[in-house]
Amino acid sequence: MFANQPHTNESTCDLASMGTGEVGYIRMMTSDEVNERFPQGPKLGPGLELWALFGADGTPILLSDDRSSTFFRAAEDDLKTVSLH
Repeated sequence: MFANQPHTNESTCDLASMGTGEVGYIRMMTSDEVNERFPQGPKLGPGLELWALFGADGTPILLSDDRSSTFFRAAEDDLKTVSLH
C-alpha cells in the first residue's frame, strides 16, 4: 500500500463520530429546508434565510437568523467550526 492512498476502513458513522464534541459545521438554510428536514419542530414561515450550527455527526445545535450567533455558540461549546456551502 502506498503512503499517499486514502485510508478507507472507516465508515461514514466512524468519520462523523471522530469530530463529535470537537467539530461543528455551520450552513445557511432556508426555513423551507428546516421545515422539511425537521418536521417535528415548530413550523417556520416560508422564504427565511437562517443559519444552523450542527455537530460533526449532524446533530442540530442552534438555528438563528444571525450568522454571528452560530460562531459564538460554537465557541461557547469549544467547537472548531467549518462552513458548508
